[in-house]
Amino acid sequence: QVQLVESGGGLVQAGGSLRLSCVASGRIFRINGMGWYRQAPGKQRELVATIRNSGRTNYANSVKGRFAISGDNAKNTVYLQMNSLKPDDTAVYYCHAGVVHSADSLNVEYGYWGQGTQVTVSS
Repeated sequence: QVQLVESGGGLVQAGGSLRLSCVASGRIFRINGMGWYRQAPGKQRELVATIRNSGRTNYANSVKGRFAISGDNAKNTVYLQMNSLKPDDTAVYYCHAGVVHSADSLNVEYGYWGQGTQVTVSS
């Protein structure tokens, strides 16, 4: 019912920058929040950063001061600006959205995931 499409991944050298984008479409009445998660080979998926529709943000300690999440509510889009990238940042990055489908169910939120975009940081 909701599709998330990520873009912006790629290969970059350590110290470089990338900007990820994620656009949500489909049966959306309201998006309560969006976020980025990542999963490296052999590791569990972990939170990178989230943003609520109020603008409140949350970051993993490992990316604070280097990554910045932002959103455009009108476009159902979230961005992740990644600076000073390190080889440890190499992972598949997934977009997540918490979506309300209708005004009749404002307290019901569904979670959706994108297909993921690969970020590779070479040393």
